[in-house]
Amino acid sequence: MKFYPEKPDIRRLREIIQVFWKYQFGEFLGKTKFKERLFKPLRLYFRDPEMEVDASAPERLRLAFEELGPTFIKLGQMLSTRPDMVGEEIAEELSKLQDEARPLDYREVKETIEGELKRSISDIFRDFGEDPIASASVGQVHEARLKDGRRVAVKVQRPSIEEKIRKDIIIMKYLAKLVDRNVPRLRYYNLPGIVEEFERSIFKELDYYNEANNIERFRSLFADDDMINAPRVYREYSTSRVLTMEYVEGVKLSDILKSPIKFNGKVIAKRGFECYFKQIFIHGFFHADPHPANIIVQEGGILYFIDFGMVGYIDKDFRDKLIELLISIIDYDVNGIIEEIELMGIISSETDKEALKYDIMDLFERYYGADLQRIGNIMKEFTMPRMLIRHKMEIPRNFVLLVRAISMIESIGERLDPQFNALEIAQEMVQKLIIARLNPLNIFKVDMKKIIQLEHLIGKIPQTFIKGLQVIGEGTIRIELEHKNLDELADRIERSSNRISLALLASALIIGSSMVITAELRIAPGIPYIGSLGFILSFLIGLGLLFSILKGGKYH
Repeated sequence: MKFYPEKPDIRRLREIIQVFWKYQFGEFLGKTKFKERLFKPLRLYFRDPEMEVDASAPERLRLAFEELGPTFIKLGQMLSTRPDMVGEEIAEELSKLQDEARPLDYREVKETIEGELKRSISDIFRDFGEDPIASASVGQVHEARLKDGRRVAVKVQRPSIEEKIRKDIIIMKYLAKLVDRNVPRLRYYNLPGIVEEFERSIFKELDYYNEANNIERFRSLFADDDMINAPRVYREYSTSRVLTMEYVEGVKLSDILKSPIKFNGKVIAKRGFECYFKQIFIHGFFHADPHPANIIVQEGGILYFIDFGMVGYIDKDFRDKLIELLISIIDYDVNGIIEEIELMGIISSETDKEALKYDIMDLFERYYGADLQRIGNIMKEFTMPRMLIRHKMEIPRNFVLLVRAISMIESIGERLDPQFNALEIAQEMVQKLIIARLNPLNIFKVDMKKIIQLEHLIGKIPQTFIKGLQVIGEGTIRIELEHKNLDELADRIERSSNRISLALLASALIIGSSMVITAELRIAPGIPYIGSLGFILSFLIGLGLLFSILKGGKYH
């Protein structure tokens, strides 16, 4: 766990507040308790912004994030994957964030590489390009050649970037808690939770070992596919701050979209979607940022994926439910959709399923026809705040990431091929998956963990069986019963039995008295002895029984 001082950097905090004020978020700040809780203690008194920014609130937010630098650019990129938190309009605008920065001086790059690899740069590389081929806020990439002539791309992290990001995260935590306490209408967004999630994400991305692991895992999953690949990683020339990879020649997909010459757009669109289908629904490990600039196309339509800083993971159980959800969407099965999202934990017992059912039917009606060719449209609706709030839904982060990835790859597919139909390709892939599941040979493909569990169970059977025989042989079998409230039930039965007995006795006395009413023995002229005595006793018993019933209650 990383250590953070409690107090934020006041100078940087003032700078952040000033930038938000500049982009006309001062009105919001002034209406909240920030004015008292934040401005006065920090002596933050700002005049109205001198410049007027003619842009919408989402655009102004993007511009503010870009000006504030690496931490806020990365935060914006993360929020662009969470329309469930910030809404579709803001998420869409933040996805346009330009992560570009002034290139580092070559001297700083050289110092970083030599400090990390503990060798002179001339001892590692035959040639090293001093000008970067790409420059971002966290790091930049240089082209080089190893001593044996292999062409490589070297990703170098900016000096002190981790310390700068750490300071900004302290401020983010401080502001998030302040907002959460003082702005009730924003509590729904759980800003402290967003900052914590961002903290985990950004520090993973800063560790280039994680990216190297992701690249190698992707390569192994598609090792048998000649059309899908990722750069080879050179571990001996890589650290947590320097990543040396195979240099991939080809054309970025972003450039092909501008001028689709020499390439078959129809083939690339289908191949890209099939690749993502396999990543999500078969492997459960996917590249979570399929931006066109992160896919390089080589001759023959070979796709190379680069930049594995952001990936998603899905376990097997969740994948199985996803496939069943996809089948329900393809079949227009509303009840099936509701059943699957309940099994996935997206809705709970508090959700009004009838209301949800009608909303999903409205979605199908809205997207009926050409729009339903994009399955991402339907799945994305479940991540929208209006659906989440109305139906008390909780969306797992990786579900949001995969929906975003599917939507992006569908959008790219439509730009490459106007006749692109994701639904048809998904149907073909689902059919193959079902056939593979039903293959009798798959019976023998048992998960290793299950085999170990079965082996433990089999190992315990002989010992358990022998113990059972010994107990039977000794005649010491004992059955223990646990009862609840049987004492109370017994008391009720006993009371009821007593009352029945008294009732029967009273009835018998009445009948007997009636039979002897004509007897000769009399108390007074016209009044028989025994008959009168019987009626008196019956009356007393009946009165006592009535009192007992009234005292004990109707059902006692």
